[in-house]
Amino acid sequence: MDLLNALVAFLNFVFIPAAAYGAQLALGALGATLIYGILRFSNFAHGETMAFGTAVTILLTFGLQAMGLTFGPLPTALLALPMGIALTSLLVLGTDRVVYRFYREARAAPVILVVVSMGVMFIMSALTRFLVGVEDIQFTDGARFVINARDFREWSGLEEGLALRTTQLITLVVAGLAVAALFWFLNRTRTGKSMRAFSDNEDLALLSGINPNRVVAVTWIIVAALATTAGVLYGLDKSFKAFTYFQLLLPIFAAAVVGGLGNPLGAIAGGFVIAFSEVVVTYAWKQVVAYALPGEWVPASLLQLMSTEYKFAVSFAILILVLLFKPTGLFKGQSV
Repeated sequence: MDLLNALVAFLNFVFIPAAAYGAQLALGALGATLIYGILRFSNFAHGETMAFGTAVTILLTFGLQAMGLTFGPLPTALLALPMGIALTSLLVLGTDRVVYRFYREARAAPVILVVVSMGVMFIMSALTRFLVGVEDIQFTDGARFVINARDFREWSGLEEGLALRTTQLITLVVAGLAVAALFWFLNRTRTGKSMRAFSDNEDLALLSGINPNRVVAVTWIIVAALATTAGVLYGLDKSFKAFTYFQLLLPIFAAAVVGGLGNPLGAIAGGFVIAFSEVVVTYAWKQVVAYALPGEWVPASLLQLMSTEYKFAVSFAILILVLLFKPTGLFKGQSV
């Protein structure tokens, strides 16, 4: 029974949270790696794109709730998400038209585009804060739990109760559907194949008659969809605070680099590697160990390698190690 309690505690505090967080990072990293692979630069405004998409989705959610429209046991934000994606797509397409296209046509060096994206980041950040402010916002409604800890304890007779929040399950399901749709689009549609060809060899793709403006526009729309979905899922699972999404830029880029920049499959793998690394290193393992070992063997310490306040240091350390020893990442993407 104690081993079962240890397993339930592990699922509650390590595996399920890390899996949900990994799915959110994977979606964010997919957007970052698409921009790097197709548009050839690291977009430092990606975190703020997530924040803007989440902010407008929150405003739309509150509007739907004010009209009495909800999604039953599911969060109303899922109803607002398509509209949030559409508005975010308009923003990034407008930004590309006004800002990035000039530097792309001038064949500016990637480092110039990185600096430009930093300027875009600050403008998007100010816009998001103007829309929703800087306070912590909870916008989750509907059923809170799929599996309730108290009900699980009564059913199983275990001391530890398994809890699965609705937002965690939604994160995994929506992320899975989004990834499946993206890979189907990239591999089965003519536009997706054009994007892959453009990413592999831009000059050859242009000679083949591929319209670069169409490829760029579709890329930004997909990135807006991924960023908004990732941001909304993260906000539903935790909460929304504009500055949080700037902080998420580090683990998202770390996930993209670990998996291999420009490689969508690598971005997914990298997201889960970063998420599980952060959670495993910052979790206090004493509770799990207390179930698994005899009482006299349980150490007095929390068995926590690093405080949760420093979880982003784990992402940073992994990023540095990968850049030093395997810059192409796990799936041999483009080196930085």
